[in-house]
Amino acid sequence: MRNSRVELGRPASGKRRLKDLLLQQDNRVCADCNAPDPKWASANIGVFVCLKCCGVHRSLGSHISKILSVTLDEWTEEEIDSMIEVGGNAAANSIYEAYIPEGHKKPEPDASHEQRANFIVSKYENQEFLKPGLRIVSGKGGPNSNSAKSRIDGGSSKRTEGMVEFIGMLKVKVIKGTNLAIRDIKTSDPYVVLNLGTQTSQTRVISSNLNPVWNEEIMLSVPEIYGPIKLKVFDYDTFSADDIMGEADIDIQPLISSAMACGNAAMFANMQIGKWLKADGNALIEDSIVNIVDGKVIQAMTLKLQNVECGEIDLEIEWIPLDQ
Repeated sequence: MRNSRVELGRPASGKRRLKDLLLQQDNRVCADCNAPDPKWASANIGVFVCLKCCGVHRSLGSHISKILSVTLDEWTEEEIDSMIEVGGNAAANSIYEAYIPEGHKKPEPDASHEQRANFIVSKYENQEFLKPGLRIVSGKGGPNSNSAKSRIDGGSSKRTEGMVEFIGMLKVKVIKGTNLAIRDIKTSDPYVVLNLGTQTSQTRVISSNLNPVWNEEIMLSVPEIYGPIKLKVFDYDTFSADDIMGEADIDIQPLISSAMACGNAAMFANMQIGKWLKADGNALIEDSIVNIVDGKVIQAMTLKLQNVECGEIDLEIEWIPLDQ
């Protein structure tokens, strides 16, 4: 029988420590707009944020705000330590919102994207609300972290990059591969890489398997101007460059257009609302249907990998609007 008693002196797991931090009273609302139940965090700033604010943080770039999902992403011990060292939303806001001048107002949960973006850029990128003379120079941790260096900077070092406005998010479930190409002597060690705009994410490596089952979910933000998701499969090699095992472009326009035309999917019964048609110029094995399933907009598909001798990939993509 498994012993469920916690051993004295055993350190809590990283996920447990992160969950305990999230349960603190000040972390139960978004650091930037006070929306309840945030499920995203800026690992290098040390704050928990909601989905809408998360999209703005992503547009700042990971050198300013590295956004991770509390529930879906894998966190390193260093990232968790950095969050804990900052101490949560209240501690971070005592620095980043030390002095909010007249003319600036903290957005509310129902604020527009423009209001949200203006505040977050002013708060973190331009650092307009710090104590006079203080400047937080980019480091691995947040403002209280030993790895984040703060210094007095009398000159102006503000830098504003072009803002990318996001219209929603995609939850891409990489389900499985079938009959993948051999890149070692008799097998391969495959993993999948997804790219959308400047975002790149990948699955874990599955060793010695030509029919791998991942069942992994990857979150991607969708910019206002978007192209296809670029999918590539690689064979992991320890001592040399990883070999490519095929690729495919995923046209997300049918999914997004159908979802936006539908509006609030939760108001509809299960039904078909769109379709991505199989054609000579795409990687579809068969037509891919966009459905409303239990209030969610979901599209399943099987792709024949291109520029390779064989291999198929099964995916499921869910559209997540920013107001969800």
